[in-house]
Parts: sequence; C-alpha cells; structure tokens
Amino acid sequence: MYIDKENRYSSAQALTGTAASTDFIDHGSDRNIGIGEAMALVITVNVALDRTSSNETYVAQLQTDSDSGFGTATSVGEAISMTTYAAGTRYVAVLPADTSTKRYTRVNYTLGGTTPLGTVTADLVPLKMLQNDGVF
Repeated sequence: MYIDKENRYSSAQALTGTAASTDFIDHGSDRNIGIGEAMALVITVNVALDRTSSNETYVAQLQTDSDSGFGTATSVGEAISMTTYAAGTRYVAVLPADTSTKRYTRVNYTLGGTTPLGTVTADLVPLKMLQNDGVF
C-alpha cells in the first residue's frame, strides 16, 4: 500500500487518553470526498494497545469542521472500535459513497478504562490501495 504523507492523520501517535490526531487534512474547501474514488480511514496499531485491567476501550472516529481548531467538529462515517490489541493490527472504515466534509478532517480517539495506552498510525487512503494490498 502506498501512503501519501499529505493524507496522514497520525504517525506513530502515542495514545494515553482521549485526544485528536496530531495532524489534520486541509481539503482546501468543503467537499464530498466520497465522489469518484472510494476512500477509507485506515488505523494501524504500531505498539500493542494496553489491556492490563481488561476494561480499556479504544474508538477512532473521523471528524470534520470548517475551522482547523475543530471547535464545532462533527463525526463522519463509522466509528472504529479497536478490539484486537496486537501490534500490526489494521482497522479499516470505508467511507460512504456520499461523504460530505467541511474543509478540514482529523481523527478523534476516544479512550476509556483504567490504563489505556498504545501507539497508532492513521491514514486516508483510496480503497483500491487496500484491495490491491489483499486487505479486501
């Protein structure tokens, strides 16, 4: 799978609590990123997600806003519940065909439980890259 650095939300981002991705994508204007080529949000676990207390939870959700500060962020597409904790695990959320977004997108990570901890990388990629890579 080819990765475009301009479409990366998190690069080996350490998760220790609920937080937004370290980066966001500026699409230049409000747009429908679901027209044309199908896109997917891909989250890869770099360092295993902690399960010490067995009550830790990890959810990733694509968000959009017209402001890069994301003061009125809204969710886009399906949330990803990360329930397999091993390093190397890849989660994929295919964006709906009619995915309208504001100018900016990011990923929001919602963590819960006693000791949530892990490291992830998140990218926006064309679905055909995953199909060519044997994921689908």
